[in-house]
Amino acid sequence: MAYQVPEPKIFACTKSTVLAQKIAKSYGTDLGNVHLSRYSDGEFQPSFEESVRGARIFIIGSTHPSSENLMEMLLMLDAAKRASARHITAVMPYFGWARQDRKDKPRVPIAAKLIAKMLETAGATRIITMDLHADQIQGFFEKPVDHLFASTMFLPYLRGLNLDNLMIASPDMGGSKRAYAYSKALECDVVICYKQRAKANVISHMELIGDVKGKNVVLVDDMVDTAGTLTKAADLMMERGAISVRAITSHGLLSGNAYDRIESSKLKELIVTDSIPIEHESGKVKVITCADLFADVMHRVHNNTSIASKFLM
Repeated sequence: MAYQVPEPKIFACTKSTVLAQKIAKSYGTDLGNVHLSRYSDGEFQPSFEESVRGARIFIIGSTHPSSENLMEMLLMLDAAKRASARHITAVMPYFGWARQDRKDKPRVPIAAKLIAKMLETAGATRIITMDLHADQIQGFFEKPVDHLFASTMFLPYLRGLNLDNLMIASPDMGGSKRAYAYSKALECDVVICYKQRAKANVISHMELIGDVKGKNVVLVDDMVDTAGTLTKAADLMMERGAISVRAITSHGLLSGNAYDRIESSKLKELIVTDSIPIEHESGKVKVITCADLFADVMHRVHNNTSIASKFLM
């Protein structure tokens, strides 16, 4: 009797349950049953309440702060490994700690490398993620990494706006490659913001390289945290004669005073994905789901078919 590969099972980490439900629905299945029990001191233990022996399983969870989200993913990977799952894929729409991808000063960790090793040690046999802060983080893994791009959702949205005199902008020098890729796809020009930081999340100076007068500008970035950079860039561009300024960012961390900054800024709108749960509603924040993208890629991975068409840039 020929062995038949069982259908995959999809499980969710606690803080990514809403997105995981959308992904499972798009995939055409239900979420698997996993229970999280807690001790009085805060320690927690996940347990799969159904067999995963010999199965391909997908564990969906973004590892944004707090560190509990990362710890839950690690424990679930370990539990799946010890329960004899055949393939264990960590689906991480947002890969946390990715900003620490190098030593930018003495005596600091390379956290992205450490977390890559932790995920593999815990039991991940494959990683699916989206818009890493630095592309080279893929090289920190010894296991296959499917690095997806939110441009597959953002580009159709931008084209649907039918903006005249469109211009793409990067909020910093590091994002220029991403901005040029968008400008090539949309056949428009690029401007770049040059910024200097006094410390993390604090900008001391910003200057604009390029002319935005009479343009509808779209800022492109991989994440928005305190929104200090995006709002400062938007205000600067409006001062320099831009007609409107929008921003698209893959991951909406939106911590600290981010919402207040966005509301009081000259940003027309901020478009993000639901890779991280959006905790507050704002008239300026539009959320585009990435569920269909991940569901499609998971289906292709399970059936060993190409995902090349998902790499628009």
